[in-house]
Amino acid sequence: MKNHHYKLTIEWTGNKGSGTFDYRSYSRNHTIKIPSKSAEILGSSDSSFRGDATRYNPEELFLSSVSSCHMLWYLHLCSDNKVIVHQYEDHAEGIMEEAPDGSGRFKQIILHPQIVVTEASMIEKAIELHHKANKLCFIANSLNLEVEHRVKVVAL
Repeated sequence: MKNHHYKLTIEWTGNKGSGTFDYRSYSRNHTIKIPSKSAEILGSSDSSFRGDATRYNPEELFLSSVSSCHMLWYLHLCSDNKVIVHQYEDHAEGIMEEAPDGSGRFKQIILHPQIVVTEASMIEKAIELHHKANKLCFIANSLNLEVEHRVKVVAL
């Protein structure tokens, strides 16, 4: 097996002067920095948890990881199988349930890929390849829930 290592830095930027004196005394804002990347990601918690709604939250980044990993595998498989994709757009959604103790977990992830292929003869294979992409996706393989796909494929 081949291992891949990833490193990043999370820097909390939300100290308003009194640190974490109490739950309301600090901001959840932080910066995600990855060596060799040109842009930082500005993060916070979900606004439901006193976060800044204009910044990315971990739940959104998690969902985007699932969606983008699936898309990248899917495009790879399409190119290997002579399915020519011209457009791919996913309107991913996730449902996270919060437990009474404040913990939580994602209980459902649904991807809604909308794809345009060259010819109508490619549509069946284009739909079929989503199942294989899901089986190969690194992120989906790391989850303890099934990722659902509600695919729409049309031809030019």
